[in-house]
Amino acid sequence: MVHESPKFYEVAKRIVEMTEGTVFVGHNAHFDYNFIRKEFREFGYDYQRKKICTAKLSRKLLPGRRSYSLGKLCDELGIKIQNRHRAFGDALATVKLFEILLKVEKNIQDITLRELNTNLDPKIIRKLPKEPGVYYFYDDEGELIYVGKSINIHDRVLSHLSNNGSKRAIEMRNRISDIGYEVTGNELTALLLESDEIKKHLPTYNRAQRRRSAQCGLYMFKDDKGYLRLKIDKTDREDVPLTTFNSQLSAKNHLFTLTEAFNLCQKLCGLFDTHGSCFQYKIKQCKGACIEEESPEEYNKRVLQATEPYRFDKSSFLLVGEGRNQGEKTVVCVENKIYQGFGYINFDLNENLNIDDLKSCVKKYHDNRDVQQIIRAYVKRNKSVKIIDF
Repeated sequence: MVHESPKFYEVAKRIVEMTEGTVFVGHNAHFDYNFIRKEFREFGYDYQRKKICTAKLSRKLLPGRRSYSLGKLCDELGIKIQNRHRAFGDALATVKLFEILLKVEKNIQDITLRELNTNLDPKIIRKLPKEPGVYYFYDDEGELIYVGKSINIHDRVLSHLSNNGSKRAIEMRNRISDIGYEVTGNELTALLLESDEIKKHLPTYNRAQRRRSAQCGLYMFKDDKGYLRLKIDKTDREDVPLTTFNSQLSAKNHLFTLTEAFNLCQKLCGLFDTHGSCFQYKIKQCKGACIEEESPEEYNKRVLQATEPYRFDKSSFLLVGEGRNQGEKTVVCVENKIYQGFGYINFDLNENLNIDDLKSCVKKYHDNRDVQQIIRAYVKRNKSVKIIDF
C-alpha cells in the first residue's frame, strides 16, 4: 500500500510545518506520536508537540462504557467508520469522537460554573488557559486583591471559586469581579513572576512574600587566616548577602541557631566580641577556631554545610525551560550569584546560540531572598532542568 509513497525524510519538513503550533490528537495518542518522534530522532531532531489522547479523555468524560477501543466507542456513539484500520478512516472517526468529547466537556464545565459560589461571568472563567502562569483577582473597583500562580490557571481559579474552607477565603472569593492572567510557559517562571508581582502590588489577600525590602543580610567572607566568617550587616552594602532578614533581632537569632546546629564559633560569626577564645569554646561547644586550635579547612567545611541552603552551586548560569508556545524557550539568568531576571526566546536547543544571545532576551527583575530560594528549590526538584554555565 505504501510502496510508491515518499520516504519519511521527504515529508519530514512538511510535517513540522503542518503541525507547528497545533495539538497532536489521537486515540491512544502516545502510540502514533512516539513513532513520529522516533523517525525525527533519526535525523537528530527533537520533535515535540502537545498531545491529547481521546482514549483517556473518553474514560474521563464517558465513564461506564464496555470498552474504550475506537471501534467499540464508535459503535456505541453511532459513529460510522469508513475503511476501518486504515489511516484516513480511523483519523476521520477520531475527529468525530473528539468533537463529541468537546461538547460533553463544555456541558460539564457549564454545570460546574453554575454550581460555583461566584457572580462572575462564566465567559471569563472559560477563557482561562489550562497552562502554567500567573492569575490576578480584581474587585468591583478594579483593585488588585490577589495574585497567584499555577501550572493550570483554569483549574486553580476554579478551586478558589469553590473554596469554603475559611472565612478569609470566602471573603476574597465574594469580592472577585474580574480575573486577569499571564501565561509563563512553565512553573519556574510562574513562581518568579508571582513573587515579583506580589512585592510590587502588595495585594490585600497575599500574605507570603509581601516584604519589599530587608534591613539586614547574612554575609560570608574569608579572613586573612583562611577562616570563613559569617556576619550580620545592613543590606545597603555592595556585597550580595546569603540571605536577608526584616530585623536585626531575627538575623541574630537565626545566626545563633546556625552556630549551635553546626558547632560554629560565635567569635568568628560576630556574636561574641573577645580577643581570646569565645564563650562556646569554654563550654566545649566550639572546637577552637577562635584561637586557631581547629584548622581553617576543618572549620570551613561546617560553615559551607551551614550556608549550603543559601548558596547557588554555580556562580553564573542560565536555566532554559519550556516557553509559551512551540519553538519558544524561557531563559532565567543568574550572574555572579545574583538573579537577573527571565525572558523568552525562539530557538532550538541544538542551535549554536551564544550566551549573549540568550541573555539579551532577559527582562530585568529584582533579586531578593525569595526568588533565590525559588530557583534553588526548583533546580533541586527538577534534576533534568537545562543549565548552561557561563
